Amino acid sequence: MRPIDYDTEQHEHYARGRVLTQQQLQVWISAFAAVLPDRRPLTGMDIGSGTGRFTPALASAFGPVVGVEPSDRMREVAQAHSPHPGVRYLPGSAEDIPVPSGSADYALLGWSWHHVRDKPRAVPELARVLRTGGRLLLRTNFSDHHPRPWWLEYFPRGYEADASIFQPLHEVIETFTSAGWRVADFRTVTEPSAGTRGDMLERLRLRTLSFFAQLTPAELEAGFRRLEQAVAVDPDGPAPVFAEPLLTLELR
Repeated sequence: MRPIDYDTEQHEHYARGRVLTQQQLQVWISAFAAVLPDRRPLTGMDIGSGTGRFTPALASAFGPVVGVEPSDRMREVAQAHSPHPGVRYLPGSAEDIPVPSGSADYALLGWSWHHVRDKPRAVPELARVLRTGGRLLLRTNFSDHHPRPWWLEYFPRGYEADASIFQPLHEVIETFTSAGWRVADFRTVTEPSAGTRGDMLERLRLRTLSFFAQLTPAELEAGFRRLEQAVAVDPDGPAPVFAEPLLTLELR
């Protein structure tokens, strides 16, 4: 996967390109609640918090949250557009989390595990910041459990290029269980539709998905041309939904 520097790429359009409806956001919060302890409040970490897509909602649902994000520009957007009295945004990464040991009851890595460059270093660092029994919510795709979004079929090498970004499920599990974690839960979550097919095309044109950085300019041009032709047939139809995996790990 080509690394993405969010200080020079995507930060201007990320929040708009990856926006979630309130219904979609609530589906994810409910999925997280189902695998977290019932007591409230919980102290949370949002690792790779980006523009704060989930951070305020986590704080409202569960308790105070620290959003950790390496990109200065992404944090600037989060602080300006996703403030919350229960949220702090700090510079850092999964390999270097700027909080004391045993600070949190859970951590979310939402759509960010594939960006972690030194995964063997990140695993013990995540363990350090969680209390014993803490939960890690790993919302990522896996090369062998790929959700296959409907629009990928229109791009050359679409499914292949997107799946290549991610590890297989067994490899991710082994990385954590060999370091003392256990699998607490594995499920899929289906968001409500993101809007119309035309709405989705407009968001995809912002190219705020890692997938787009893996294609050549010619592949991008061909893919968007085919996608635009397909959407033009029914632009007001609802964007198709698909199931996305959520792996929950527990710190022993």
